[in-house]
Amino acid sequence: MFDPAIFDPADPRCKSPAGGVAAGKSVTLSLYPPRSLGYLQAQVTFRYEQWDDYTETHSIPWVDYDLGVDTFTAVIPIPADYQGLIWYTIRTDFTNYPYSMESEEFQLTVFDGRDKVPEWFGLGMCYQIFPDRFCRLSLPAVTGPGDRILHPNWGDAPFYKPEPGRGVTNRDFFGGSLKGVESKLDYLAGLGVETIYFCPIFEALENHRYGTADYEKVDPMLGTQRDFERLCQAAHRRGIRIILDGVFNHAGWASRYFNATGVYGEGGAARDPNSPYHDWFLWEHWPDQYKSWWGFHTLPDFNKTNPDFLEYICGENGVIRTWLRRGADGWRLDVADELPDEMVHLIHQAARAEKPDAIIIGEVWEDGSNKTAYDIRRKHIWGGHCDGLMNYPLRTALISYLLGGDAREFQDTMETIRDHYPPFAFHNAMNALGTHDTLRILTFLGVAHDHKNDWTKDERAAYVMTPQERAQGLTRLKMGYVLLFAFPGAPTVYYGDEAGMTGFEDPFNRGPFPWGKEDKELVTFVSTLGNLRKQNHALRQGKITYLAADQGLLAFARTYGRATAIAAVNRDDQPRRLDLPFSATDLLTGEVFPREALLPGGRAFLFGRS
Repeated sequence: MFDPAIFDPADPRCKSPAGGVAAGKSVTLSLYPPRSLGYLQAQVTFRYEQWDDYTETHSIPWVDYDLGVDTFTAVIPIPADYQGLIWYTIRTDFTNYPYSMESEEFQLTVFDGRDKVPEWFGLGMCYQIFPDRFCRLSLPAVTGPGDRILHPNWGDAPFYKPEPGRGVTNRDFFGGSLKGVESKLDYLAGLGVETIYFCPIFEALENHRYGTADYEKVDPMLGTQRDFERLCQAAHRRGIRIILDGVFNHAGWASRYFNATGVYGEGGAARDPNSPYHDWFLWEHWPDQYKSWWGFHTLPDFNKTNPDFLEYICGENGVIRTWLRRGADGWRLDVADELPDEMVHLIHQAARAEKPDAIIIGEVWEDGSNKTAYDIRRKHIWGGHCDGLMNYPLRTALISYLLGGDAREFQDTMETIRDHYPPFAFHNAMNALGTHDTLRILTFLGVAHDHKNDWTKDERAAYVMTPQERAQGLTRLKMGYVLLFAFPGAPTVYYGDEAGMTGFEDPFNRGPFPWGKEDKELVTFVSTLGNLRKQNHALRQGKITYLAADQGLLAFARTYGRATAIAAVNRDDQPRRLDLPFSATDLLTGEVFPREALLPGGRAFLFGRS
């Protein structure tokens, strides 16, 4: 069995540079076997996956000996014309050990280093807004496609029951607007927000707007193009950028492009075989059989190789560039795995052509460096595609730790991601504990991990957390937020999570923001973290080093130049000892801790130098 003490790819002594390697550069691999094993012969075999598994073997020569440990190092050049995955295996033979040792296959991600990737997204706090539910200034007129229902009371619960003969239609609206968001920009700036990520704002049949009806228009119940432009200008004055949700895999069946319901007149691909949009869709039998997203007939798939469609989205006057021209600063790509790599690359090119510092973030739920979708190894973060991804692996690992998992598992998971990702993707990750696709994080941490997750939908709709459950959830959430705001990548808060909103799955996680009824203590806590992130260079840009990962104790440092910040959580009930590199002050409370600190249980700390 190969001894990980000899070589660990996440250890910067063993592999340099950390993370992915740019094509045309070199990677240095170093082994550290104990002298007691005797003389070593070592070699590494590279398997170039994108070159039909072509392999080559390199020797790893002895270079040094110190304190009972040998050092064997090889500097291996990476071909300038290769991008993708290299799988490498290390084999060792020792004179005092009777068997050869061969490692598992380790992954090396080779990316296109020629693209200058914007760094701004991963520096500061991001805030996700579900537009219909964030802020309503007045009761709007009911406009837009379909027979919409407007909740007169902002505090109503979203509809969740199927309608007779129609199923769940998602046609109930609360009337949140872009002007409402603009009115709350000072609140967001006070939280420390530097980026707003909007769920879709374009005209659509449903309240979630993930079945786009018209990419060229703001949904009329949200406002107008001018409202959007004014919002961007007002946000920019406060140092806040705007990211839009791009849903380009599918349209709504009630859209100007497909128009199955006739809302847009007699045109559209489903009503006119001669429609200019006919070939934008994938017909099995016109007009009633077509490919759709995961079989939902209301979300017909686009033909994402159609030149006219690609020009409409990615051309000089296409959707991507038009909305950047109107004030947006980037795009989040919905279901990025469903988009061909060639289309994602075109989106990337269009965004950079219009605004060189525009950012592209992809929705990917797994390790995005080696994701296979539809039997194709995806190029999401190999350069020239996505600049960062939604970091669901972090969410999974962090929640597992908060609910009782070993801190070592969190470290191992995150170090694997760091080893696999190019540095730009690791630092531009969208790190969130909650999104519009997940349970409200306070509910999850306080209730949903328990037996209540098998309740009926009616029971989940009516459930109110007990004081004990809420207290437990808040304790865990505060610990999670400290780690989230200190970790590399953009700490992202789903609207209302900072206010203590609760709820199970969609639509219970999409209620209206409780203005005037916020958990003010939690808002203040998140604001403190957001502004520390905004002001502290180590938290914004520092490299990460783990100081402790033992059961309930987790601590890591972020270091940038001479600046260091340390996030530490003791999830256990009992105090735990943590050796700090200096006498430290908790930036959250002002408490001073010695270098040999005894951390109280059930608390999180964010240390700076005393």
